[in-house]
Amino acid sequence: MTLPPDALDALLEAMLAAQLALRDALHALGLTGEAAGQPAWPFAHRLAAEMLAIDGGHARRVALTLGCVLLALVLVLAALAWRARRARWGLSAAALALVLLAPWPSPQLLLAPAVPTSLHRSPTDFAAAGIVRGQAVYAAHCVRCHGADARGEGPDAARLPMWPPMLTGGLLWKRLEGELFWRIRHGMHGRAGLQTMPGFGPGQLGDTEIWQVLDYLQAHAAGRMLRESGAWERPVRMPSAALRCRHGGLRDARSLQGQRLQVVLTAPGAALPPEDPRMVGVVVGGAPAVPECEAADAHLLPALALLLGVDAAAAPGHTLLVDRAGWLRARAQPGQGGWSEDDLVCRSAPGASTPPRAPADGQGLDALLRRMDADAVRLVRGGFPH
Repeated sequence: MTLPPDALDALLEAMLAAQLALRDALHALGLTGEAAGQPAWPFAHRLAAEMLAIDGGHARRVALTLGCVLLALVLVLAALAWRARRARWGLSAAALALVLLAPWPSPQLLLAPAVPTSLHRSPTDFAAAGIVRGQAVYAAHCVRCHGADARGEGPDAARLPMWPPMLTGGLLWKRLEGELFWRIRHGMHGRAGLQTMPGFGPGQLGDTEIWQVLDYLQAHAAGRMLRESGAWERPVRMPSAALRCRHGGLRDARSLQGQRLQVVLTAPGAALPPEDPRMVGVVVGGAPAVPECEAADAHLLPALALLLGVDAAAAPGHTLLVDRAGWLRARAQPGQGGWSEDDLVCRSAPGASTPPRAPADGQGLDALLRRMDADAVRLVRGGFPH
């Protein structure tokens, strides 16, 4: 028997929140320092959310043990408040029995090795400018080992003790971003202690540059997934970028969260689709008329091209739909006549079968928008929901 998905999500979120609260409390008390500008995780291990997501039986044991411990704490507090000595002893004995009889999980499954930046969050906000700058940093410092396509087959890869990993699939989401940061900063070593990847110290790359490289790699991997499988297998946010809007002036794309967006990558001279009251229209690449919002950041077009898995020159003509939570959800390709549910390329259940294509008219778009609203997605990194 395994935990229901909602219960597992709640357990994982509670585990992450507890670790962040502990880290921040120790830092506020002056007991720990900082690493890369954020409070450092001071322990050699962290809770291994990855194993809970993989092993349903292990997750159930963790949940039962946590329930036993919490109930034991309630009994201890009740014992302290009880005046009768016999009742105190009874409650204390019951609390001890709960702790001893709890189905404690194996420490090897419960804990994972940690580094000071394990629980760090990227401060870049997945900005379009940062994605493009990260691409330039990658080309200057990483491409000779990892390759231009990030498949680990660069010209220097064969001379390394171990071939670099492929950075084109789900690896970037299976690891916590703070631990990926640490690996770039400090390098990697094999089991025998032999260095398998050199680190890039502060004299080579700044903290922001490392976070930007990770943003670029995520965008590149997402684009490759879309090009090869026709889907974003992991949720990807609409990049943060400055927009110039008819009502509200200059603002960031993040400020539109809570509303659906229709992002139109325009070609020179192309007509814009009619404005739709169900969505905020965002034009990228210039428009013959004054749009509802248009990109005021030249980096947004190449960043979206990376996410689409196409060259920047081939990006015009695409249209993207962004849901109310800010996730990129649907794509229309150049020349496409209309929308249908088939165009939903980011789903809560990757690989799920798609319904038959609906007619290319308003009914198709209505069905797609309803599906977007009903089929919420969430980002999971290293097993922890974010």
